[in-house]
This record gives sequence, structure tokens and C-alpha cells, in this order.
Amino acid sequence: MRRSAINRATAETKISLTLDLDGTGSFNISTGVGFLDHMLTLLAVHSRFDLHIKCEGDTNVDYHHSVEDVGICLGQALRQALGTRAGIRRYCDVTIPMDEALVLAAVDISGRGYLGFDLPIPAQKIGDFDSELVEEFFAALTREAGITLHIRYLAGRNSHHIAEAAFKAAARALRGAAAVDAELGGAVPSSKGVL
Repeated sequence: MRRSAINRATAETKISLTLDLDGTGSFNISTGVGFLDHMLTLLAVHSRFDLHIKCEGDTNVDYHHSVEDVGICLGQALRQALGTRAGIRRYCDVTIPMDEALVLAAVDISGRGYLGFDLPIPAQKIGDFDSELVEEFFAALTREAGITLHIRYLAGRNSHHIAEAAFKAAARALRGAAAVDAELGGAVPSSKGVL
């Protein structure tokens, strides 16, 4: 059972999160940040992970703490749910179009947290959401999950479409990389024997 639950409380946020890697894409997401809710919904649906998140944050200050801390919690949940990482495919890359936007995401569930982020978003804000927080979310996620994630802009002009393509591509790549590979017979996909 590849499931996890994370609870985190700080002076800035209070978060409860559950994750099931072998789900159907069900979700219940409430972060207090509308655009983040939209992106996390896409992540759940396209990864087919069941994702339930409740975040109460200091959004009266700005959205930074909520976005980063949700990324931290999701990364920790992903690490926990993957366990020893035995039998997974480990690698996956996906290119997603969203109208005029085109974004590539490549994942290695490596045990090493690294984000390669080349995603120029033209507008500083998408609604009331600071565009730079897209990178903050993925940086927190990759660091805490212990995964390598590259996100690359290939085309696009609309900031919403670019961000949406990035979340969809990351979701699909995570889905593929975390999937169980029956041919491995439960072996860890590494010549070192551990990830």
C-alpha cells in the first residue's frame, strides 16, 4: 500500500495531506490559494494519485508560505509513499501541450533532490498568484521527495497555459516514474541496489 499522511504545523501554516500513489486521481484540495488549488487538482487528476490537502496559511501576508509548505508536505508524502522505491520504473519524461504552450517534464526518482527549472512565465502574476511561486513549489517538492525533476519551456505566450502545462507534465512524468514495473520483480532499479 503506497500511501502516506503528513501533518505539519508552523507559525505560518497548518497543513494536513494524504497521498495514495495507486489511486484514481480523486482529490479534495483547499489551500486558501485559488490558483494553487487549480494546479494541484491538475496534478492529482493527471498523476492518478489520490490527493487530499487542507492548508490554513498566513495568506494575509502573501501566498509564499502556503505554496512552499504545501510543496514541502507533498514532497515528504511522496518520499514516504514510495518507501524503498523497489519495483518502480524510476524514470519518465512527458511533453504536454496546452494550447500554444508546450512544456517538458523529466523525472528520476533517484533519492537525490534536484530541480532543473527553465520555465519563463511572462506575467509576474497569474490572477493574484505570484508566478515565481511555481518554481518555489517545485523546488520544495523535489528537495523533500528526493527526486530529480527537470521542467523545460518549449513554447508558449500565455502565463496560465505555461504554468498549467508544467503541472500537467510533472504529474504525468511522476505517474510514469512511480508506476510499478512488473518486469523488475520488485528489484530496485539501480545498479547500486538502493535509491
